[in-house]
Amino acid sequence: MPDTRSRAEVFKGHRGQFETNRKRILASQEVCGICGRPVDKSLKYPHPMSATIDHIIPINQGGHPSDLANLQLAHFCCNRQKSDKLSGQRQFTKAPEVVSNRLLPQTFDWHTV
Repeated sequence: MPDTRSRAEVFKGHRGQFETNRKRILASQEVCGICGRPVDKSLKYPHPMSATIDHIIPINQGGHPSDLANLQLAHFCCNRQKSDKLSGQRQFTKAPEVVSNRLLPQTFDWHTV
């Protein structure tokens, strides 16, 4: 039988689980999952370094809204800067240049110079 609930109704059902997982994360994590620096949980919103909960995979990219494995502690400013992007994404216009000395000759005849 297909699910006939609207997207808003489905998301509303996740709110309670999200709040439970939010409390777990605030109790167990100490470091921002985006920048790696400690989070001062005594700071309150709208302080830029206050604690927030970040969706590792954004909801609009298919991330689960309340799954504990998709949530992490983050600074408010880090979470805002990340927005709806994946934190590990890097965009390169060309391949990084590899610098190596392996192509140098193994021997050199100094007498011919």
